[in-house]
Amino acid sequence: MAEFMNFPTPRERVLTHGGTTIGVISDICLVSQFQVGPWQVLYRPRETGNVKRWGLPLMIPNFSRLKDGVFKEKGTMLPIHGFGRVLPWMVTEAGDSYLSMQLNSSDATRADYPYEFTFTAHIEAGDQMLTYTVTMENRGDEAMPIAPGFHPYFAVAQRQKAQLITDGPPGFKISDFDWVEDVPDKPNPFPHRVDIQFPEKGTLTIAELPQDDVYSLSNMQVWSEPPGRPDHDFVCFEPTVSTEDALNRPSDRLTIAPRSSRKIVLQLTARPL
Repeated sequence: MAEFMNFPTPRERVLTHGGTTIGVISDICLVSQFQVGPWQVLYRPRETGNVKRWGLPLMIPNFSRLKDGVFKEKGTMLPIHGFGRVLPWMVTEAGDSYLSMQLNSSDATRADYPYEFTFTAHIEAGDQMLTYTVTMENRGDEAMPIAPGFHPYFAVAQRQKAQLITDGPPGFKISDFDWVEDVPDKPNPFPHRVDIQFPEKGTLTIAELPQDDVYSLSNMQVWSEPPGRPDHDFVCFEPTVSTEDALNRPSDRLTIAPRSSRKIVLQLTARPL
């Protein structure tokens, strides 16, 4: 591993609870490390330091790409994965096992996403667990459409990708892909809980916790990179609000009423062998 990637780097804040260790690069709202005992669950770009292939980023206000990049409702442009991972977040609360960060609407966001908002990301370390709560507050007088998602990179050696065992998402099978010339990259329904067994590591549970008996994440993208890419020793199981261009489809996005908020809670539980 390149020395500059030794954990923790100067940018990383460290959260702990028992045998659970979480790293967060707060200025870009990136969960950079999730480790339970000896198991480093999230991929860390040991040689490249590529921040776009790392950990658990939050993609907000949109996860998937928009058709032609256009947010039709406002006639503006939004990039794939939104702007949340490239704008500066501010730490608002911190303790030994938790950290909260906020991103507020500004001149940098209004041109493309003309809403008054506060996004809060709260990360908490628990017993073999990472709990990620996103609060999306609409501070304006207009309903605010939004379709975020999570993009976790789970560490797995290229030779072991075909040995993964998973009970979902529905319609997805590890054996349908050779993981070299044919890697997955398609939407699947998210049943709000998926278990994945990682060879020589343990079992990971990806779960959404309902808020007021309501779920928000209905889609799970499964994706990886072929071995010729500089960063490829990972597989992504990505829980999202919906599929490509969702922000332009009222039936598939979330809509937050004026002067109100909505929460999404994602929980990762890692049980080492």
